[in-house]
Amino acid sequence: MRRYRISYFIGQALQGIWRNGVMSFASIAVLMSCLVVLGAFTLLIVNINTNLENLDEVNKIIVFLDYDLTEEQIVDIERQIKKIDEAKTIKRITADEALRKLAQRAGENASLYDDYYKDNPLSDSFEITYDDAKDLTTIEFELQGIEGVRKYRDQRYIVNLISDIKNGVLFVFLWFLAILFIVSVFIIINTIKLSVYSRKSEISIMRYVGATGWFISLPFILEGAIIGLFASIIAYFVEEYLYKSFVGSLGISIEIITLIPFSELAGGILAVFIIIGVTTGIMGSSISLSKYTKK
Repeated sequence: MRRYRISYFIGQALQGIWRNGVMSFASIAVLMSCLVVLGAFTLLIVNINTNLENLDEVNKIIVFLDYDLTEEQIVDIERQIKKIDEAKTIKRITADEALRKLAQRAGENASLYDDYYKDNPLSDSFEITYDDAKDLTTIEFELQGIEGVRKYRDQRYIVNLISDIKNGVLFVFLWFLAILFIVSVFIIINTIKLSVYSRKSEISIMRYVGATGWFISLPFILEGAIIGLFASIIAYFVEEYLYKSFVGSLGISIEIITLIPFSELAGGILAVFIIIGVTTGIMGSSISLSKYTKK
């Protein structure tokens, strides 16, 4: 039997996708949705880990001051804080410095903060570190008695909160992802079943003339792979749009959050999407063929 070029098998696979238009579309849509959800959870986990790493000093309190304080009032507050014996180091962060830091963390989205430089919504703050966890209660008690202190944030609370959120997200993610992939494989299996059934007579003739198993199966395997590839590429662009839209909608509200620019993760996300999408498509095709191409 003469050798066939790969273009022949790809052509047969594309014909199968076109022939089963509705089911093929459903397969692409469901698998694409699965990958988008996978990407969303992955981006969330990566950003959570990044913010946990940024909280390198757990024994730290950020003290936010009232708005519109004079320089003399801020200096007086700093003097009172320095009187707290349990405070190891004290660092002042002006409102402008805080805004610039937020813009730097935003990376490619730094332009979101341009409008805020003229009317900065942030306030001056102090960063206090301490040696022992038992000192925290004393420091917080002293801060409550200082006029001009608007609020303070304990880093340990944020670390615990973010860790709890991460664990909850991982639990939901694993179950939801498993369900979505099962649904994706199931729909691809049924799509390939339709392709096999529509070419049932042709397959019988190929068997009769001595066609090998791989010759009969390859177009269907490629059909599943192409469905996975299409779903992966569409999912990538949908993920990029949703992530950038989400980051853009947060604006100045992400005062204490660092969000990784999508461009830093784009290559890895696309590669993982393609690997998972194509593998899922091939797996669905293989399961279907194991039942419908045997004599």
